[in-house]
Amino acid sequence: MIRTIRNVGLTILAGTGLATAEPVTVAALGDSLTQGFGLAPENGFVPVLSRWLDRNGAEVTVINAGVSGDTTAGGLSRVAWTLTPEVDAMIVALGGNDLLRGIDPDVSRANLDGILKAADEADVPVLLVGLDAPSNYGADYEARFEAIFPDLAETHDALLYPSFLAPLTAESDMATALATLMQPDGIHPNAEGVTRIVEGIGPHVLELIARASDEGSGS
Repeated sequence: MIRTIRNVGLTILAGTGLATAEPVTVAALGDSLTQGFGLAPENGFVPVLSRWLDRNGAEVTVINAGVSGDTTAGGLSRVAWTLTPEVDAMIVALGGNDLLRGIDPDVSRANLDGILKAADEADVPVLLVGLDAPSNYGADYEARFEAIFPDLAETHDALLYPSFLAPLTAESDMATALATLMQPDGIHPNAEGVTRIVEGIGPHVLELIARASDEGSGS
């Protein structure tokens, strides 16, 4: 009931009968890519995304729920307290550390499925962010991992953004991207890389915000 009342987001202005929509709150549940590892605070994914959304007319608060080193299991363990009554929508960007550790894709799938089930139960729409798996674990592993994201998005009627890092190589090859858009570790984007990532995912976050607003208004 509390969430329903809040998500309606209507404040009746005294003596006017007018109503205004409250800003949407989006939680970004992720790992170091979301948290902003190695960057000045203002250059991390969440602050840059927040500024992009503001420039594009969205009244939104983005909560940084990224934890450096987190796996899908870690995300599952903390999704319940991420989904507070104030949260209207959620970006789920996890799986990179599962890849680095070679975790069985079936385990990653089950964890992400649990996260999306928690969002379903809280009536919170989700933008699920995928990742491209490396080929060093073999073609079978690569195919099984990459299939997780479209499969779960369809199952849970979530929005899908296929690859978090894809914008880094949209206009250049991997070698150029590593040299110009990544930090020296070759894993985390630098400030310019984050800007490219946000420009790619931003329109999808706007779609998520619109979905949250539509569901909150009961339309």
